[in-house]
Amino acid sequence: MINLTINGLNVSVEKGTTLLEAAQYLGFPIPTLCHMEGLSPYGACRLCVVEIGTEPKSKLVSSCTYPAEEGLKVRTASKRVLRARKMIIELLLASCPQSKTIQDLASAHGVRRPRFRQEYENCILCGRCVRMCEEQMMAKAIGFTYRGTKRAIGTPFDVKSDVCRQCGGCLYVCPVCELRCTYNEPEKAICGGCANLTPPCVEKQDFNDMMCYMDPCVACEIQDRNHK
Repeated sequence: MINLTINGLNVSVEKGTTLLEAAQYLGFPIPTLCHMEGLSPYGACRLCVVEIGTEPKSKLVSSCTYPAEEGLKVRTASKRVLRARKMIIELLLASCPQSKTIQDLASAHGVRRPRFRQEYENCILCGRCVRMCEEQMMAKAIGFTYRGTKRAIGTPFDVKSDVCRQCGGCLYVCPVCELRCTYNEPEKAICGGCANLTPPCVEKQDFNDMMCYMDPCVACEIQDRNHK
């Protein structure tokens, strides 16, 4: 067994357990996008970043791919982590502003307006569809093509695949295709109409090492109850 500390709590996990799995075991919420149970970890979206180590040598890593290590100190909701997650959500939102999944993530993490130009793309290259096709459907009908800014998902040589069974699994797991938000006013970008928002207390706390990680926030619920 491997012993480590997550948000100040000691936990023992089996060798090979990822930090995401260890945090979920303790009930600490970590947002994910490219990660999906039943598929191999990929670490593409970086939304599940956590902070490991101690200052000034601490660093951010993707919790879905980073294995638990003996004596490791992990923080899932430090100020540095939350700032990085917001930046990632802003970038994802700029790429696919009509994805309801990304819209809800933005609303839940206090992102009200992106600072980047909206592109209205149809793919965030999370790789869910590629892994679903290969690992669950055993087809390998689609994959990543080209590199750099031209990187995309498609069939080999861009020709119709003769192994695709048109099962729809790729569409089912896609965070962009599964639900489309029709709210697309460029000057506002964030809808939030479908999200269940609670008053954020994160910005009010003066803790650099650990911010509120409760979902929903207990302090916010108590505050709401006292104001009613």
